[in-house]
Amino acid sequence: MNKYEVSTLILRVVLGISFFVHGLDKFQGGVANTAMWFDSIGIPGFLAYVVASLELVGGILLVVGLGTRVVAGLLSIIMVGAILKVKLTIGFLGNGQMAGYELDLAFLAMAVFLAINGSKALSLDNVIFNKEDRDIHKVA
Repeated sequence: MNKYEVSTLILRVVLGISFFVHGLDKFQGGVANTAMWFDSIGIPGFLAYVVASLELVGGILLVVGLGTRVVAGLLSIIMVGAILKVKLTIGFLGNGQMAGYELDLAFLAMAVFLAINGSKALSLDNVIFNKEDRDIHKVA
């Protein structure tokens, strides 16, 4: 396993755990409450269930490396929506009552990286599909 793959593995696992925890928090706090909040800001409430589920399940899938590119792409869309619809007006660091979009932007960057590059190290994708190593990013 080269340095590139180790680094990508770290990004994948940290992002997966982070999204899993955010999704779990939505369910534990009552996803219906999140749905009502979505409605209050002009987003259809049912999307709260979609977002929470994708964060929870997608986080697990990232940790185990299954469907990394697709999951990361979907999570990127969620982050763009969160930044543009909720956080942009609050500012980069927030306003004291609500966090800014700095963490969302970091999650977005990580997700976009994984959507573009994938992650083969210790991934179920690599085991299940037994992909040959065609990585052009070889680093010793």
